[in-house]
Amino acid sequence: MNTAITNTNRSLRFPIVAAALMATAFLLTSARTQSSVHAQQPVSNAVKAKTIHHQHWFQFGRASWYGHALQGLPTATGEAYDMNAMTCAHRTLPLGSLVRVTNLRNHRSLVLRVNDRGPMIETRVVDLSYAAAKRLGFSQRGTVRVRLDLVAVKPSRTEVAMLTKPAM
Repeated sequence: MNTAITNTNRSLRFPIVAAALMATAFLLTSARTQSSVHAQQPVSNAVKAKTIHHQHWFQFGRASWYGHALQGLPTATGEAYDMNAMTCAHRTLPLGSLVRVTNLRNHRSLVLRVNDRGPMIETRVVDLSYAAAKRLGFSQRGTVRVRLDLVAVKPSRTEVAMLTKPAM
């Protein structure tokens, strides 16, 4: 007789546990809904400004450089290409943006200004001026794996002036 009671208790365990879980889930979702009503109270603009999050743009890929053959030709910005300036060409970044280019082979990095569109070869993500490639240590290799980090979309005139000086 004792085994009959045990079998009955086992058969009732599942529905009782399931009902308890459903009740707990209902109570938790009800409590969350009540707190969300309080969260919709007006918030000052100063608090809203602090909660804005910007994603950091970066890209990995292969970089190449261009030099003597294009010296003096117009770039996408209209300025003449200077192989001794700290500039680069990128397909999608806004013209005038500042980008940190890091050579993943030797970990050297430079901040360059985007002044042209390119590169024309699809497997590359950026084309650098000869001076930039030389400072990053791959002018003899031709290409290298790099990481690009967006520094500024609209740089100040001082930043642009510092980048347009010829490399030493």
